[in-house]
Amino acid sequence: MTVREIGWAGRGACRGSDPELFFPVAPSLDQEARAKAVCAGCPVLEECRAYAVRAAEPEGIWGGLTVRERRGLRFPAGWRGRAAG
Repeated sequence: MTVREIGWAGRGACRGSDPELFFPVAPSLDQEARAKAVCAGCPVLEECRAYAVRAAEPEGIWGGLTVRERRGLRFPAGWRGRAAG
């Protein structure tokens, strides 16, 4: 993280929460919903989400999105990468 990113992270609603909520060993739909509920009221949700998508964070709930949801923002359905040629 850069200094700027550390600044927004310090204002996150998740600050002080158990990291296991956002990075569980055994993810469940209930855990995902609880983590997303924390994110829903976060004052830096957009900054967190943008960072996670840009950095391709490989784990956890960031900005109210799962890894799969973030991947969907980076690679929309039907995306196949650069065409062979």
